[in-house]
Amino acid sequence: YYCCQSFEETPMLVAVLTYMGYGILTVFGYLRDFLREWKIKPCRIATEREEQKEFVPLYQDFENFYTRNLYMRIRDSWNRPICSAPGAKFDVMERVSPDYNWTFKITGKVIKDVINMGSYNYLGFAESYGFCADAATETTIKYGSGVCSTRQEMGNLDKHEELEELVARYLGVESALTFGMGFATNSMNIPSLVGKGCLLLSDELNHASLVLGARLSGATIRVFKHNNMQSLEKLLKDAIVHGQPRTRRPWKKILIVVEGIYR
Repeated sequence: YYCCQSFEETPMLVAVLTYMGYGILTVFGYLRDFLREWKIKPCRIATEREEQKEFVPLYQDFENFYTRNLYMRIRDSWNRPICSAPGAKFDVMERVSPDYNWTFKITGKVIKDVINMGSYNYLGFAESYGFCADAATETTIKYGSGVCSTRQEMGNLDKHEELEELVARYLGVESALTFGMGFATNSMNIPSLVGKGCLLLSDELNHASLVLGARLSGATIRVFKHNNMQSLEKLLKDAIVHGQPRTRRPWKKILIVVEGIYR
């Protein structure tokens, strides 16, 4: 199954003003660098020693320029120190800067209940209380922290089968198979499903794990446009009508690979 998303287009005025803002910051950035070069403006950035000038640079020139002249101006919006569990909301330590964000000083004041929009706490496990934390504690006491074995050997639990039945019911299919991790699931299991003489139809925005698995399989790969059923249907028709290149034999298998959530 796949997730079809549509986003509101950026208004022209907003786009123009954004690019104008970046342009103005860039111009003033070059002016500040000029003043730093002539020792008119103090330079607070780390610089390479003369004996290291011939070494391979750690960063590209423009990357350094962007960091010291553009990012530094909005640095206070990033890397904020927090002083609570990173749940749906958390507490942030207030800080001030006397030198345009080159250095910060903690004021001692705490800003309460700030909405968290930058954490991987998808399931709410960061908190030490609440529905998810209580359920996780109860399950850990009953089942332990892990099975320490593959499902084929001694690691199959009733919860695994219950989850697969639920997923199959949700998708409206006969059965489903779930895995405990992401990248290896895609990269290692696709080669077990298809191989040489098979055709793999892949969405153009599939994750790198799916792309790697497709390449490792040895199957022929063809890419269709993202969430475009007309593009997929055309590739399927061509594959069924024409078969494999040169021999025109039917494909052994045709596997369609899409993601549930595109990041």
